[in-house]
Amino acid sequence: MTTVAIQTYFQELRDVVDRVGREKVDQIRQSVQLLTACLRCGGKVLIMGNGGSAADAQHFAAELVGRFLMERKALPSIALTTDTSILTAVGNDYGFDEIFKRQIEALADPRDVVIGLSTSGMSNNVFHALTAANQVGCKTIGLLGREGGSIASIVDVNLTVPEHHTPYIQTAHGAVLHLFCDLLEKELFTPSGQTE
Repeated sequence: MTTVAIQTYFQELRDVVDRVGREKVDQIRQSVQLLTACLRCGGKVLIMGNGGSAADAQHFAAELVGRFLMERKALPSIALTTDTSILTAVGNDYGFDEIFKRQIEALADPRDVVIGLSTSGMSNNVFHALTAANQVGCKTIGLLGREGGSIASIVDVNLTVPEHHTPYIQTAHGAVLHLFCDLLEKELFTPSGQTE
């Protein structure tokens, strides 16, 4: 392992994150506006993904229910990736493509925001869940990668990281989710952000 290889990795990663910061400002702003409106009106955030994206979903839900940087009240958020009994029952009885959709049908309310993470944009179970969320009347956000895949066209906000290297996409998704947390806390719990 050479110094050049290490430096190249971090330079490439910086380039991806910097590109998101330059090119996705509108999508980030739209996402935070949807999330803020949802939480102000008594809605909740439902979030899902597979593999590393499942871990990102759980991390984001934990930041909202717990805290990010600010001492404040808990914010309602559920990662649809955590209940092994539901995941295995639905996966066994209906198929893996239904594991998130069935939870949306059970839990989602029109006031909610549903976030789907997919580094390919092609995860069938995320696609089906977001389709179900649209039918319920939820607002939907896709944190995607590559060209956005099939999911890009069905979400209210398409936040695609224009990159093909999965680890870089996941790192950018993590940065965006942390930014969501930071901006939500400021919008909901600081005098400049509160409208009431």
